[in-house]
Amino acid sequence: THAFDQRLLLALRDPLDPARPLGPPWLPEAARDVTALGSTAVLSFVVVAAVLFLVAARRRAEAAVLAAAAVGAALIETAAKHWYARPRPDFVPDAAKLLTASFPSGHATMSAAVYLTLGALLARAQPTLPLKTLLAALAASVALLVGLSRVYLAVHWPSDVAAGWALGAGWSALCWALALGLRRATAP
Repeated sequence: THAFDQRLLLALRDPLDPARPLGPPWLPEAARDVTALGSTAVLSFVVVAAVLFLVAARRRAEAAVLAAAAVGAALIETAAKHWYARPRPDFVPDAAKLLTASFPSGHATMSAAVYLTLGALLARAQPTLPLKTLLAALAASVALLVGLSRVYLAVHWPSDVAAGWALGAGWSALCWALALGLRRATAP
């Protein structure tokens, strides 16, 4: 995928200076803001806050699903990074400052796992299909935008982000399916 990845990344960069992304001056700043939604600090806060709320609301099963989705995705993503040890794009100087391998994108993996799981939990509590659909679409949009920001900022190859989305969404779906299965098995 290297040729495809490089072509796509370079298409988003200034041809005379690949370190500079295309677009108006405010766009890289906006992309950094969006990418922060998939950072360890932001996602840790979101998960801890949501788990504490769910426990306080006596929704321990939902709290466990969210915690399992976040912790499991982090473990799988870390193991995959060590296994593949893929270097990050090298034509952008800022990418060299990042400490972990490129594949899969941790931001894409974790944002998909956390936001899709949260979206499913929130959607399940809604009475109408339009509200359920809105919450699912918002959750998917956040995960999508975080991944796209990683490519735009050239800190990941596009295939890193695609793999992260697949890994995070798949893990979220597995956690959700297991939770539904347990709920049915323990229902009177």
